[in-house]
Amino acid sequence: KDSIDSVVHTFFEAVILVVIVVYLFLQSFRATLVPIIAVPVSIIGAFIAMTAFGFSINMLTMFAMILAIGIVVDDAIVVVENVERNMSEFKLSPKDAAKRAMDEVSGPVVAIVLVLCAVFIPVAFLSGITGQLYKQFALTIAVSVVLSGVVALTLSPALSAILLKPGHHEKKGFFKWFNQTFDR
Repeated sequence: KDSIDSVVHTFFEAVILVVIVVYLFLQSFRATLVPIIAVPVSIIGAFIAMTAFGFSINMLTMFAMILAIGIVVDDAIVVVENVERNMSEFKLSPKDAAKRAMDEVSGPVVAIVLVLCAVFIPVAFLSGITGQLYKQFALTIAVSVVLSGVVALTLSPALSAILLKPGHHEKKGFFKWFNQTFDR
């Protein structure tokens, strides 16, 4: 029970760190909402898949879920960042920017999913007791990554088209300092 509580605590810390980093670099609360919504959808889907596979909630599956948070948020960030870039660089509406972004990043998102699955799925076929332990770990991550890819190709561009607003305002205060420092 203490181990699971510790893992749940770490899970929420990881989500908070993801939110802070995304907000710091995208500097938009609306843009931060896309990964905030996409991560739980992918993680809940992974829990549903774990149930379908007959996996229990144990240290390995919970560790896989913590690792998966960092992996699943990447796809959503790639999409929302590219939508933001298209809006500012080409002065497109959020809907048109989302369409253009998906033309540009659909291939890389699919490649990310395939590469990560190629890394983790073979681990599920290890033999012996070690193989049984890592099977749950590997398949939990693989399912999370696949669901993340599906969410990045469907939900993230839709949310970006709905939530993001065109036009950037001049950054002031901390974000102005941060951008100048980062540019240097």
